[in-house]
Amino acid sequence: MNPLYLQVKKRITESLAEGLWNPGQSIPSEVELAQSFSVSQGTVRKAIDELAAENILIRRQGKGTFVASHDEEGSQLRFLRLTSTQNNKENLDNHLVSFTKEKATNKIAKSLGVNIGTTVVSIKRVLTFNQKPLILDFIKVPASSFRKLTSEMIVEKKGAMYRMYETEFGIQMLRAQEKIRAVAADADTSELLGVKKNTPVLSVERISLTYSDKPIEWRLGLCLTENHHYASELD
Repeated sequence: MNPLYLQVKKRITESLAEGLWNPGQSIPSEVELAQSFSVSQGTVRKAIDELAAENILIRRQGKGTFVASHDEEGSQLRFLRLTSTQNNKENLDNHLVSFTKEKATNKIAKSLGVNIGTTVVSIKRVLTFNQKPLILDFIKVPASSFRKLTSEMIVEKKGAMYRMYETEFGIQMLRAQEKIRAVAADADTSELLGVKKNTPVLSVERISLTYSDKPIEWRLGLCLTENHHYASELD
């Protein structure tokens, strides 16, 4: 049997997944949770410490503990690690190339944990930094989880997809798994990014997960790195 604090952590996570507390909302105090779960306050604190370390919860001194949100300062582009080599502040926007529905291939089905042939929303867009094309983005999400998603919503959010997932669909992205490699730009990529064919680009394939490590989005970003680098922090 798992230690008691891990059982509490699991119950809190399940409550978050069920929407008991929404992103940005405060959760009950440690004392209240301890009473609710019939455990000590120290056990609850240890569970919350782990959830805070995983960026699922956020502690605010003197205010309490809150559900993490992509509206938090510094969290809106939490998984976008492409950074200007000069550390310049850049305005993000996106140009939608296509928005369709299709059947999941074997690879996409496996990545999203759905059956082959399941309907997915397929999005293709170009992300611009200070109005210059920088990333060609391919995104696929289960249609069943995003029934009201429209192309207009994507354009309106100016590239902040995870904030839209959270505010419009109640889906909170918590962590991501990535595979990174160098590739040569094909004809389509070179045209959309405004570079010569076979120009080296950074390929970032990502699976983003919500509560209980449920995969909810597959994404492939083809990135120009002449004036940018991929920044990551390792624990």
